Amino acid sequence: MPWVFVLVWSTGFIVARYGMPYSPPITFLTWRYGLSILCFLVWVWLSQAQWPRGAAQWGHLAVTGILMHAGYLGGVWAAVKAGMGAGTVALIVGLQPVLTAVWLTARDAQTRVTLRQWMGLALGFGGLVLVVHGKLGVGEINPLNLGLAVFALLAITTGTLYQKRHVQPCDVRTANTVQLAAAWLVSLPVAWWESEPVVLHPHFLGAMAWSVLGLTLGGSSLLYLLIQRGAATAVTSLLYLVPPCTALMAWLLFREPLTVLTLVGMGLAVFGVLLVVRPAR
Repeated sequence: MPWVFVLVWSTGFIVARYGMPYSPPITFLTWRYGLSILCFLVWVWLSQAQWPRGAAQWGHLAVTGILMHAGYLGGVWAAVKAGMGAGTVALIVGLQPVLTAVWLTARDAQTRVTLRQWMGLALGFGGLVLVVHGKLGVGEINPLNLGLAVFALLAITTGTLYQKRHVQPCDVRTANTVQLAAAWLVSLPVAWWESEPVVLHPHFLGAMAWSVLGLTLGGSSLLYLLIQRGAATAVTSLLYLVPPCTALMAWLLFREPLTVLTLVGMGLAVFGVLLVVRPAR
């Protein structure tokens, strides 16, 4: 399941390349949330899945939905729309495992990140830098898109830790429905103020279809299950593999250059993740 999650999650920037030119970012995401909610409601009805019990759980799920959908995706897509390259966004958001490990160590005396895991985090981040450094364009960063990217990083880090701490195990289908509904309610007023029109281009329709079926129904559900079943540091360290995997996909689909340095960075990222997630002997 973790490797399927990495493959699915890595397609996010590919989808952005196809769909972003034909829609403003928050409007695209609002459509995505709404269509995903409809799909999940049908899935819940057919499977008779149980809804979360208690108002507190609904509230916790709403908070994680706002952070991990509206906050993270909104920040990333808006940063790319504001001129930041996908590689730069991946590098900034790739700091999440380090933030997660530092936060857990500082806040929870019972959680200890081992030296081996710290080494894995360092190697993973070093590999991440090697993969994306060639995509860091000169002059592409400005205060607006940098702030949006950092906001996305903080949103997904906080959402992951909040879900692990407060959300009790429940059905992933109903949990995702609640999370997406909260994200839709938050994103709708922002989308209302975006003036750029939506163009129903085939690339837009294809990007929307994969965003709903692959990324939201598939990727978000896998992330929810991974956080629910695994340690937060180990789960978030899987995101180190997303930029290398995205680079490989871009090479296959768009013939973007894949240099020796990129391959070395991919190897370091994979090895770093293994050090973090592999149980100690």
